[in-house]
Amino acid sequence: MSIRVCIADDHLLILSGIRQALQDAEEIEVVGVTHRGDEVMALVEDQLPDVVLLEHHMPHMDGLSYLALIKERHPQIKLVMLSASEDPVHIAEALNAGATAYIGKRINPRDLPSALRQIVDAVVYQTGPTVQGIAVPSVAVKADVPPYDLTQRELTMLDAISRGLSTKAISRELWITEKTVKFHLTNIYRKLGVHNRAGAMRFAFDHDLIAPPAPDPVLSATA
Repeated sequence: MSIRVCIADDHLLILSGIRQALQDAEEIEVVGVTHRGDEVMALVEDQLPDVVLLEHHMPHMDGLSYLALIKERHPQIKLVMLSASEDPVHIAEALNAGATAYIGKRINPRDLPSALRQIVDAVVYQTGPTVQGIAVPSVAVKADVPPYDLTQRELTMLDAISRGLSTKAISRELWITEKTVKFHLTNIYRKLGVHNRAGAMRFAFDHDLIAPPAPDPVLSATA
């Protein structure tokens, strides 16, 4: 099923860029956008999305108050604060107000869809140092975070190609489209710095991302 997303940002250029990055991604559907702070609640109430991407500061809107209000009315919605500020105090305030995650606008647009998928799967926060008595998360990460910024789905893909499965076979096994399989593989190659399946498998085995295939017992017995 698609992840339904609403976006609120008063900078039209940024709003357009975020929307384009998500629209180009598989399994994500942008169901509403606004650049007006006073339209956010109406948009959320009308669409009831899975995720709301919310700018920290917008005209006619107190972002922190909106976080608390949406959280109270719709606790099932994932609330993601998207901001140019990476001040630890601002991050702590957003998380304490009910944000599920806080994403800095320096994020690579290509990584935003993957980040939202991880947030929807379930995100935990590791508490780091305190700032003015406020616990500040050192990083927002998925539970049991895989290395090299790979998602659990991407690790599943690595395991599938290590078993010699074709794109079509992987799509059938995971109940996703072949286009989605190719999207994930492209992300894997980029994150690992390789160019193809063989390179990805070699990297995965060398760095213990997946277990190498067990030797064939028949061949071992006859060797």
